[in-house]
Amino acid sequence: MMNRSPIPYGRQDISREDIDAVVDILRSDFLTQGPAVGRFERSVADYCHAGHAVAVNSATSALHIACLAAGLGPGDILWTSPNTFVASANCGLYCGASVDFVDIDPNTYNMSVVSLEKKLKLARQSGRLPKVVIPVHFSGQSCEMKRIAELGREFGFTVIEDASHAIGGRYLGKPVGSCQFSDMTVFSFHPVKIVTTGEGGGVVTNNEALHDKLIRLRSHGITRDPALMKGKSDGGWYYQQLELGFNYRMTDLQAALGISQMSRLDAFVARRNELAGRYDEALSGLPVRLPFQDPGGYSAFHLYVIRVLSNQRDLVFDTLRKENILVNVHYIPVHLQPYYRELGFSAGDFPEAEHYYKETISLPLFPKLSEHQQDTVISCLKKVLS
Repeated sequence: MMNRSPIPYGRQDISREDIDAVVDILRSDFLTQGPAVGRFERSVADYCHAGHAVAVNSATSALHIACLAAGLGPGDILWTSPNTFVASANCGLYCGASVDFVDIDPNTYNMSVVSLEKKLKLARQSGRLPKVVIPVHFSGQSCEMKRIAELGREFGFTVIEDASHAIGGRYLGKPVGSCQFSDMTVFSFHPVKIVTTGEGGGVVTNNEALHDKLIRLRSHGITRDPALMKGKSDGGWYYQQLELGFNYRMTDLQAALGISQMSRLDAFVARRNELAGRYDEALSGLPVRLPFQDPGGYSAFHLYVIRVLSNQRDLVFDTLRKENILVNVHYIPVHLQPYYRELGFSAGDFPEAEHYYKETISLPLFPKLSEHQQDTVISCLKKVLS
């Protein structure tokens, strides 16, 4: 093992201003759900040019309540990408629905709209159309949302964008999260993501009814709005539980950090794109496949993913790790997880995702990655592949 400090694949960027913002909350009257949560929600909605945002304690929680707000339940089907973290699929199971997958595009590694359309036509014949489709904006690049929205209208499913990797990205000139081509969009604010609240997530939507339902679902299904109550309110203290909700609330401490982080979102994404460009230039002659960027979008570059050719991925992974370069693999296809195999999935079901998985490796990429650190990664990669 080298003596150099580890170079992680991702890392948060915490400033003095971030720390001061959290300290201010610690000195205030509110620690849990107070005014900072609403300010954070407004900052996210305004950035995305969306009508509403609902902050919660994780993107997993956000996916869950988005599915519930869409009416997903027992007897329904959710489709998503196999190239994602398990939460993108688990949220359907939490609702009592069944889950299936759509194979990925060989260039973007996002859900293939060609495969989606073919699968939808077959599903219509068998009477097994999905109620919800969750396209995942892998590594920060938007899926082909315009076409997915068209298919949603044709085949009658709700579209929930999993943009956990993609806040700060753009698609067809608009911010990811504008919900121009979806009913809801989910973000993650985990420390390795673009902006962080420590842990946290959120849902944005332009639909006021969905927003109101999301607000209730994140807090036990409770309302204090007399207009929504069944029967007369007993007084100013009164509340009613209208449905089965959850304790998925974000705290003011987290929200204050998020507000401060949002002020640097564009700078974070610009730096990620700058570092991605340096990788592109330095790695162009190596036996690796570099990330493809659709000209219709602007990636948030949560991840910089290469495909290592000639069956050398494992060698590259092990060698770089020994050099304290903490590369990672994103993702093991969800349908190959033991839990999902027990649900009936098996190897060969989604060949493009499986082929991608055998070659992929995520290189370090985060705003405070220095050019010296990046050059160390590049040098070690060249050495092992020479």
